Amino acid sequence: MQTNNEPNPSDSPSGFGSSDSTGAAKTPTASSQASQKILPTAPLPESISQNIETIIALHRRSEKNVSQHQRFVETITIFFGRPVFLYSILLGIILWVAPNALPRRLGVPRFEEVPFPWLQFSLTAGSLLVTTGVLIKQERQEKLAEQRAQLSLQLNLLSEQKIAKLIALIEELRQDLPNVKNRSDPEAEIMKSPTDAHAIVDLLEETLASELANLSQQEISTQE
Repeated sequence: MQTNNEPNPSDSPSGFGSSDSTGAAKTPTASSQASQKILPTAPLPESISQNIETIIALHRRSEKNVSQHQRFVETITIFFGRPVFLYSILLGIILWVAPNALPRRLGVPRFEEVPFPWLQFSLTAGSLLVTTGVLIKQERQEKLAEQRAQLSLQLNLLSEQKIAKLIALIEELRQDLPNVKNRSDPEAEIMKSPTDAHAIVDLLEETLASELANLSQQEISTQE
């Protein structure tokens, strides 16, 4: 007696060799193929990667010097800026005022009379603590902003000096080339020398002072 060793299509794993009632083989849909397709991403240029690493290193350096007390206060201050803190304050005020404002015939016990001195004291103390925490965090943020502004100023001055040096080198090269006409460029002559930052600051202050004086004189003349 011979046995049938041919595999039964119904015993095969799902997705491989299975068929529906019409006999057509099941194939993956286009949406599933699109979801499994991974688009390659181009790597960032080396200069951008170095800039990102520099920024991360500066941020890590600023966060490393923060004390535990400062970090604890800033963590609490972050909660003060969330909407859930506002909702909790409103809910607390409602739960405090509502039992004390209801009529006595309802039988709700009152634990404070109008004008709610303990509620006022709690809100005042809470406002003082919130303000102090915000000022502590803001002071450190202002120091970081000042350091970054100084760094940006230093980099801008250095870039300006480099650009002036490049212009001077190009002007020397232009004069040395025999096939280039030796013509004078007044604008290039001015741009060869780096800008004096102190002179610009003095000029801005003088201009601002004169503008404020003119505005004050105009206001006095209009009032008269």
